[in-house]
Amino acid sequence: MPNIKEISNYASESANKLGIKKFDIYGSIVDSTSVQVDEGKPKQVKASNFSGVTVRVWNESNTLGVTSTTDVDAKGLELALKTAYEASFFGVKENVPDFSPEATVPIGDISTTKEPQVPVPTLIETLVGAEKELLAAHPAIKGVPYNNLAQRDIDVFYLNSDGAMRTESSSYATVYLYSKTEEENRKPRSAGAFRISTKLDALDVSGCIKETADKTISHLNYEKIKTGKYKVVFSPDAFLSLLGAFSNLFNAQSILDNQSLSKQDDIGKEIASPLLSLWDDALHPANVSAGHFDGEGTPTRKISLIENGVLQGFLHSAGTAKRMNAKPTGNANIGAKVSVSPNFFHVAAAKQAEQELSLETAENVILIDDLQALHAGVKSLQGSFSLPFDGWLVNKGVKTSIESATVAGDFLELLKSIAYVEKEPELTPSGVCPRIWVDELSITGE
Repeated sequence: MPNIKEISNYASESANKLGIKKFDIYGSIVDSTSVQVDEGKPKQVKASNFSGVTVRVWNESNTLGVTSTTDVDAKGLELALKTAYEASFFGVKENVPDFSPEATVPIGDISTTKEPQVPVPTLIETLVGAEKELLAAHPAIKGVPYNNLAQRDIDVFYLNSDGAMRTESSSYATVYLYSKTEEENRKPRSAGAFRISTKLDALDVSGCIKETADKTISHLNYEKIKTGKYKVVFSPDAFLSLLGAFSNLFNAQSILDNQSLSKQDDIGKEIASPLLSLWDDALHPANVSAGHFDGEGTPTRKISLIENGVLQGFLHSAGTAKRMNAKPTGNANIGAKVSVSPNFFHVAAAKQAEQELSLETAENVILIDDLQALHAGVKSLQGSFSLPFDGWLVNKGVKTSIESATVAGDFLELLKSIAYVEKEPELTPSGVCPRIWVDELSITGE
């Protein structure tokens, strides 16, 4: 692929040739290699190279046309610009997207280096070893039906006709393990774990194996649970899954479209327990796949969403920021339309709780490890949820796996019912977060 300076030159020359005065281009390339194994042998080996470029053109009447292409040589860009220009005459005339006012703001050190990818046989050998070790952890573990070891190189760039030019490169490796048990006259039990790092050598594969094994073994001796109200502890992954499902709460585009639990004038409103603080922080040190700019070229940053339970801000694109008299936050994705999404959640205790809670001393609390069926069990515009989960009944440090149960409630009420935010954060695919204690939620057993 041509470098960004070549792409910029191609685009400028083509735009001059076509009489186009205003345009921008956002592109990304993902080079990925992944393997899966089954019973000590490769099950799937996949290598892929995905590239995509979005081209936006404004005409003399300031209406916008958008097209996408995978061809970024001179001819490909000329065709994309021409197509977008022709489409611009059919573009919307109200709230037309514009360049981000921060697209040319200087950004500090941005990585343009990538880690060397290891050979596929090394990936297979590493994953086969992980599967073997996991199967040996307990006689009841009979298979690892879902597993994946992957390495990815990512290049992204943004440029526009006002002189903005940004590029970034990064690498990361991930491992996912999910084991399953088989015991006579017992239901199959399963559990999984995930790890991410900048490269394979630094990936905590042994930690992933141990977490998967420990969780799976802990689910072997399961019991039914009575339906009722329980104090609930969410694992970091479970809490962030729920937070993501209701992220319209902070999404400025959703608010403008009346598709949110929030309204424009809710800033300063107490929406959660004073124990909770939340940020969207793309540049958090734990985020190994951090991006320094969004699809509009706006620099990413740490955005305060909730502090001491009070709503502090929303996530913006350049367009939503203009309409709501705010600043863009670096959360825009460009395409046929501009959308807004969170980058990387950071949840922490806002202050010291009056009473520290511990699973070692608490009696009959539910520890939820993994929420399921989020696509079906969440009503994001009503704020309600009813979700099956994997977890344990914990009584003074003793964990008993729950055979089958569902947790239900209202998300805004849940935020206000947070009784304790633990100190130790954990890294998940969507952010960093400690365990979160909630006073009372409805649990439905069998």
